[in-house]
Amino acid sequence: MTTQAIQVRGLEKSYKELRVLRGVDFEVARGSIFALLGSNGAGKTTAVKILSTLLRADAGTARVNGFDVATQAAKVRESISLTGQFAAVDEILTGRENLVLVARLRHLKEPGGIADDLLRRFSLTDAGARKVSTYSGGMRRRLDIAMSLIGDPPVVFLDEPTTGLDPQARIEVWQAVRELADNGTTVLLTTQYLDEAEQLADRIAILHEGRIIVNGTLAELRKLLPPAKVEYVEKQPTLEDVFLTLVGGKGGDAGEPRVPAST
Repeated sequence: MTTQAIQVRGLEKSYKELRVLRGVDFEVARGSIFALLGSNGAGKTTAVKILSTLLRADAGTARVNGFDVATQAAKVRESISLTGQFAAVDEILTGRENLVLVARLRHLKEPGGIADDLLRRFSLTDAGARKVSTYSGGMRRRLDIAMSLIGDPPVVFLDEPTTGLDPQARIEVWQAVRELADNGTTVLLTTQYLDEAEQLADRIAILHEGRIIVNGTLAELRKLLPPAKVEYVEKQPTLEDVFLTLVGGKGGDAGEPRVPAST
C-alpha cells in the first residue's frame, strides 16, 4: 500500500471550448489534510468529481487509495466518501435516524451503535433525538460529515464544506475535520477561504485557471514572499475574537469572555 492516498497526474477536463483543468498534478499523503485552494471557477469541484468517479477526465490519470478512478471506479467508490457544498440530510428525521438510515443502507451490523458513536464523536448526542429541521447550520454540516464516515472510508472529499456558514459554525466544522485526520482519515478539502486552508491543511495547493501554480506546506508558501518588517504594536482583537466573546463560542466559556492577549 503506497504512502500516498491520492495521486493525480496530468489531469485535463474541458466543457466544449472551456478548458477547466489543464494538466493538474498533486499527491495527498495518507492521514493528512490537503487543501485545494482557488477562486470560484478555478476547477476545484471538477477535480473532486473526477476523483470521486462522478466525471471522466479527458486526459491524465488519478488513483485514490491505490485504485485507478477510470478503470477501478467501483473500488474507488468503496474507499471514499464525498460531502458536497450543501448538507445532504433529511430534515424530517432526527439526527440519530439519519445516521441509522445510512448504516442500514450500507448493510452494517448494529446501526444504532454506529449512530450513537458518531453522535458522540461529533458532539451531537444531546441533539440526536431532535429533528434535523431544528439544527443550526454548523450542526447540520457536522451531521453530514458524520454520515459520510459510516463504513469508515479511508478517504473523504469535502467540497467547500463551510459555504454559507456563520463564523461559529465554521469553527465547529473545522474541529470536526481535524478529528478526521487525527483518526487516520485522509481529507481532501476544497475551499476558497484562505483562513480555512491556513487553519486546517498540512499541505496547500493553489489551483488557478486550471493549473496548480503552487503546492507546499504553509511554511513553504510563506517563504515565497519576503518576510514582513517586524513592528511591536498592541495587538487588537480580531473580528472573530469579538464575535466569539459576545456569543460565547467554543473558544471560551459562555458568559466568561476571552480577553485577547496583548504583545
